[in-house]
Amino acid sequence: MTFQHEELLALGRKMINTEVETLTLLAQSLDESFLAAVEAIYNCTGKVVITGMGKSGIIARKIAATLTSTGTPTIFLHPAEASHGDLGIITAGDVVIALSYSGETDELRAIVEYAERNNNTLIAMTGNASSSLARHANVLLNITVQTEDCVLDIVPTSSTTAQLAMGDAIATVLMQMRGFKCANFAQLHPGGYIERRIKMNEGNNN
Repeated sequence: MTFQHEELLALGRKMINTEVETLTLLAQSLDESFLAAVEAIYNCTGKVVITGMGKSGIIARKIAATLTSTGTPTIFLHPAEASHGDLGIITAGDVVIALSYSGETDELRAIVEYAERNNNTLIAMTGNASSSLARHANVLLNITVQTEDCVLDIVPTSSTTAQLAMGDAIATVLMQMRGFKCANFAQLHPGGYIERRIKMNEGNNN
């Protein structure tokens, strides 16, 4: 099977534009639930535990890394390991964020039930507002997308982009709420290019 270059470029552009539209609609959808989520995390007396399976799990790991590096201690809990002792990661005062586009991921069930018994605040990030995950959550972040950004309309693409953007939005707002500055960021990044860039910028400003 052969394809013309312009045909492939057009398809690539179409896919990217679909995701741009997804993010535009997501931005417009932010409401009181988003504020409730950031306030719950800001007022958390423990840590944030984030979880998700498959592609949602990969996005959850990235969100955990972003939150941790910007002043919100966060740990990723693998749903498959949770039922084999790792539920002990969740302690009193923790906030649990569960990612599942369908809201019906079997592996998340034990975590949801444990969070309920332990009186942990549960934030659900899902595209199915009527799912079991959404019903059990204290806060629902609805990331419904019109279509997945692929020719099959099934591979997680637009939905994972929406998850990632929602996580970045939460982290950015929390940075503002905490007064998180470049100096704080540098303390958490003592190695690598970022820390060197911050020092160079500070030197140029003196």
